[in-house]
Amino acid sequence: MVAAGTLSRGLAVLSCLVGEVEGVPLARISDQLGLPRSATHRILATLTDEGFVFQLKPSGNYALTLRVVGLGLRHLATSTITGLAKPVLARLARTSGQLVRLSLVDREQLIWVAKEQGAKSGLRYDADVDHGHVIPLDSTATGIAWLSALPEDRALRLVARQEPPRRHPVGPGMPRSLADVTARIREAREQGWARVHESNERGISAMAMPLVDAHSGEALGAVSIAGPSILLTEDRVREIVPALQQTVDELGGIAAALAGEAHRNES
Repeated sequence: MVAAGTLSRGLAVLSCLVGEVEGVPLARISDQLGLPRSATHRILATLTDEGFVFQLKPSGNYALTLRVVGLGLRHLATSTITGLAKPVLARLARTSGQLVRLSLVDREQLIWVAKEQGAKSGLRYDADVDHGHVIPLDSTATGIAWLSALPEDRALRLVARQEPPRRHPVGPGMPRSLADVTARIREAREQGWARVHESNERGISAMAMPLVDAHSGEALGAVSIAGPSILLTEDRVREIVPALQQTVDELGGIAAALAGEAHRNES
């Protein structure tokens, strides 16, 4: 059953109609949401008056108008992935209780572009580097996650090409050779996410998944979660994996929608 608020009920009714080309009968909407039919009818009448819903003839089923689509496209047309990602990253930060960051590809490097802090008190990790900084590829979970989405020969060329200070930051768990990096990339590719333990910074662990365009399959960057190693244990990491997966899937869909809108504008 949906929440009692009028807005919550209205949004729930709209959600019921998504993807229903032939429309949905009032009775089914009412049953699906656990609402009285009289209340469902009032909500549908309001949504119809506001231009979000119309009634098909002769079936009498209710369907969405293009106004909903139009609002979404107008929003996409004036948005960027970083702006749209903020609430998605904030949700993951709350779930994990740690620092969540989004990185995107800039030519053949990864750059931090957005972050959300989930730790509100107590022991927490606040990164020294911030937006616009180039990310070490071989010693960070972010770098390994992105590399795992690339062909292996290209991934290793990118690692070898990165400047030594960026390839070998301080951290007792950092890789010692390209063979170590290869093993990390293969492990991340197999399990779908990367994890490092005190590799890039002493006392800090992190996990990350590649961000992939849901339509093209292109690796756009990565989403990472980082925190004190004492808190981000192996067991905790595995607990967070589903939430991280949900986040990259959602952002991948947003990226695909933005790319589609850009293509339409160019046509």
